[in-house]
Amino acid sequence: MNHMEIKKINKTIEDKKIKLGIIGLGYVGLPLAVEFAKAGIETLGFEISKTKVQNINKGKSYIDDVPTQDVKKLALSDLLKATTKFLKLKKQDCIIICVPTPLRKSKDPDVSYIITATREITKTLRKGQIIIFESTTYPGTTRELVKPILEKTGLKAGKDFFLAFSPERVDPGNKIYTIRNTPKVVGGITSKCTKLATAVYKLVANKVIPVSNTETAEIVKLMENTFRAINIAMVNEFALMCNKLNLDIWEIIEAASSKPFGFMPFYPGPGIGGHCIPLDPHYLRWKMRALNFNPRFLELAMTINSQMPKYTTDRIAELLNDRKKPLSTSKILLIGLAYKSNITDHRESPARDVLTLLEKTGATVDYHDHYIPQAEIDGKKYKSVKLTMPILRKYDCVAIMTNHSNVDYKSIVKNSKLIFDARNALKDIKDKKIFKL
Repeated sequence: MNHMEIKKINKTIEDKKIKLGIIGLGYVGLPLAVEFAKAGIETLGFEISKTKVQNINKGKSYIDDVPTQDVKKLALSDLLKATTKFLKLKKQDCIIICVPTPLRKSKDPDVSYIITATREITKTLRKGQIIIFESTTYPGTTRELVKPILEKTGLKAGKDFFLAFSPERVDPGNKIYTIRNTPKVVGGITSKCTKLATAVYKLVANKVIPVSNTETAEIVKLMENTFRAINIAMVNEFALMCNKLNLDIWEIIEAASSKPFGFMPFYPGPGIGGHCIPLDPHYLRWKMRALNFNPRFLELAMTINSQMPKYTTDRIAELLNDRKKPLSTSKILLIGLAYKSNITDHRESPARDVLTLLEKTGATVDYHDHYIPQAEIDGKKYKSVKLTMPILRKYDCVAIMTNHSNVDYKSIVKNSKLIFDARNALKDIKDKKIFKL
């Protein structure tokens, strides 16, 4: 495309006259679709789930961070719609892909969703379209995997259509940082791709940071979450050492945090959860192993973090044994199933792993989580139990896995026989039956 044609596309973006399509309306795609629609952009979501499509078109939200009233208002104004008909992608000026990128059992990246979405785009790809990926993946995915599939149409990236990558930075439950006030990183296959993708995101983000290429943008997300994973691993190992030294890791972190420079507090726990921090380092490890490079620091961090559910289980067993109560005949109540406080998401939650490990010993395990009324773990269905005085007293140990703010912790302390606090939720309560991570 010549300079005048590209200038025309940019003008269409600036005037908010572009038609935007988003493939995948989950934790990343729906909030993004709502933000573009709020900015006055005609937005169409593409989903294989008929239920999600029906909900959106009826004005109902199924994502905690997206209020139903927002979806309803935007659906009524026709700024936000959803469909299962992917041939409608042809009418979209810009298509953003927000599909899952899970790991296989071998811990290798599963890019099948990316490939499927890309192939759907090729069926209707036309000149002038802007294609942007947000799905977290390994460096090189956009150029080495996505670009060749799209170019099988005969159209060339950077010349006939524009291809870029912009890592999602969604933080479920965060009321302070949203799409609007979280800087957006964008990298394109060419400089023209970067400029057009940057113009698109400027419609919904206060600050957009263009980087030199797609590989840089891809690894930015991996660096952000690997940074967290490594620092969490360090503080988890400190927690293990402090247990051996009979010291309080939480008091130590608080004291260290008083230093106004050179220190950033991270906190230990029964493991790491969610769909980013436990998974993202594996994308990088897989890529580097393919290049005959062993990321030893990263490997160590993943090993430490993955062992925390087992350590948590062992600590509970140890505390029960001290009271002449074998774990195999004990009743345990886990407080919190979500991977972090005040959300409904329990993907990769360490509480799930702790529950499974405890049950393997023969223990009877239940959970309480106001945000998750029911859950299925390893094919077995569970229901959240109520926190009443008689119920609490029937358990041999209550273990706090997630520090939700809507829990009556004073009642737990008053009515429980033994408490293991893996999140420092009881930091302001002193009682001899409370034991910390």
